[in-house]
Amino acid sequence: MIYRFRIILDTHEDVFRDIEIEASNTLEDFHNAITQAFGFDGQEMASFYTSNELWEEDEEIPLFDVSDEPGSIRIMGETMLENVVDEENTRLLYVYDFLNMWTFMVELADIAEAETGTIYPNLMYSHGQIPEEAPEKEFIAEEIEEDDFDEEFDLDPEDYDNLDFDENWN
Repeated sequence: MIYRFRIILDTHEDVFRDIEIEASNTLEDFHNAITQAFGFDGQEMASFYTSNELWEEDEEIPLFDVSDEPGSIRIMGETMLENVVDEENTRLLYVYDFLNMWTFMVELADIAEAETGTIYPNLMYSHGQIPEEAPEKEFIAEEIEEDDFDEEFDLDPEDYDNLDFDENWN
């Protein structure tokens, strides 16, 4: 089976690539195809993140295992595309170069049969030029009213004796 993906750079301008790749390829193979399609040298750290329909990050699948317990997480080189993406789970986030945070939205557009004579991965279509620098990200935190916080945790900020604070904790 062949997966056809659209990989969109998270920027105001339209910059995307359409790539075909075998479903049995690893995420590392897919990472290499993406870096080549966008003109990166492929020498920086990167991660895929499983995502829902709202593009919210879930499980991280990094290029290398940098976890506290080696072997406790999936890594790109050992994870097949078909074990992460299917007809119901079509979206991934891809971050390349954690210093610059090139962020891409990856969506499965189609599942097809392999075509005789085509070498995969295959860059099907390229649109837009990647900017010189990674687009700035604007992180906006949810505002929480102090009264809401106190009510949620049943706190009375004036009642210091009953705040369950051990003053000798150190």
